[in-house]
Amino acid sequence: MKLLSVNIGQPRPVEAKDGLSGIFKQPQVGAVWLASLGLSGDHIQDKQHHGGPDQAVYVYTQPDYDHFSALLGRDLAPGTFGENLLIPELESAPVAIGTRLRVGAALLEVTAARIPCATLAARMSDPQFVKVFREQRRPGLYARVLEEGPVQAGDAVQVEFAPQEGAATVLDTFEYFYAKVPTPAQITKLLAAPALHAKMRSELAARLAKVGG
Repeated sequence: MKLLSVNIGQPRPVEAKDGLSGIFKQPQVGAVWLASLGLSGDHIQDKQHHGGPDQAVYVYTQPDYDHFSALLGRDLAPGTFGENLLIPELESAPVAIGTRLRVGAALLEVTAARIPCATLAARMSDPQFVKVFREQRRPGLYARVLEEGPVQAGDAVQVEFAPQEGAATVLDTFEYFYAKVPTPAQITKLLAAPALHAKMRSELAARLAKVGG
């Protein structure tokens, strides 16, 4: 696989939240440094819900883009969904939590799914797009940076490690978020993933304690 694009964004007005967002990302020419908190020069407006070590990078995939392009009836340029990195071949939903991706010189570890919000709907100029995105179950994935380094379009992308079959997936974290009453088994499966987003792990452990798991 070859990295298709590296995308960063600067604050721009958006009709959501506090009126500014870095979701309008543009492909970059040449190498960009990928550090433990994300790409150099990339703006994160809402730091309460975005960014941080466990979601330093948002990755989307070409098969997921192709699906949405067909659904919406138009071509979608890299960066449309606010992703930092666009990779080919993989679909995001079945990727296991803890999968490690070597992207150029950097090493990433998958931690969770992206949960859509009003900012994405505003970016797509469609108030109903959060519902559409949820229904398609192609969330893209968040990752932490285990090894920093430069990345650029054309860099090799390879899976360096994949958890055993049956491990919790990106889709499992996505479905948990929308579950009205998650089961103890659902929670336990996610907690069994060592690489799970730390904030989600804390929430899951507290929830499991309440139901007596």
